[in-house]
Order: sequence, then C-alpha cells, then structure tokens
Amino acid sequence: EAGDAEGAIRAYQHATAADPALLDAHLNLGRLLHETGRLEKAERAYRDALKACGEEPQVLYQLGVLLEEMGRKLEAADAYEAALRGNPRMRDCCYNLALLCEALKRPREAIRYMAQYRRLVSGKSS
Repeated sequence: EAGDAEGAIRAYQHATAADPALLDAHLNLGRLLHETGRLEKAERAYRDALKACGEEPQVLYQLGVLLEEMGRKLEAADAYEAALRGNPRMRDCCYNLALLCEALKRPREAIRYMAQYRRLVSGKSS
C-alpha cells in the first residue's frame, strides 16, 4: 500500500469482485480511496461492503468519517449511531459522534456520547 497505492487499490478491487464477503478488502479499499481523495468512490466501496457483509460496525464508522469529511453531517451521525448499535464499545466513534452532535446543536446527545467515550477510555462499564 505505501509503495503502490494504485496497485493496492486494484488488488482490493479484484479481491472484492472475486469474493464480495472479504470485509477487510472492502475496508482497505475504502480507506485507500478516501486517503487518495476519491471520496465518491470510497463511499461506493463502503456501501458495497455493507451490502455484501451486512451492517458491520467498522464499515459504518469509516463511512461516518468519510461522510463527515464530505460535509454530510446528518448522514455521518446516522452512520456513527448505526456503528455504535452494532458495537457500543467503539471509543473513536463515540468521540466523533459527540463532537458532531455538538456541531449539530444536539447538546444532550453530545454529552451522552462524550460520557460514553470517557467511560470506555477509563475502562469503567456503564
């Protein structure tokens, strides 16, 4: 990936075409497309992953990060919330969602997600 991002993208595209259930290949493809500025293609890769692999929390989280960067804040919040429904222990997701809720003028939700983040960081269960 580091030496040949384009070659890695092609390899991940080939892998996901050959076996659509390869979650890691979908995630890596989406991440590389995102990192190289191909945001619409990255979104398609993540949505293809969700279609092929189901509501995977890590895919939903990465989709949320991407959508937030694209300025689609409400959709990003929905993706983060779906990720947390699948895995409520995703610290970075809680943190991102807390900040996003604050930006969306949803202070109660922001406080709730920041508290969840802090519990996860401190190792205390809810």
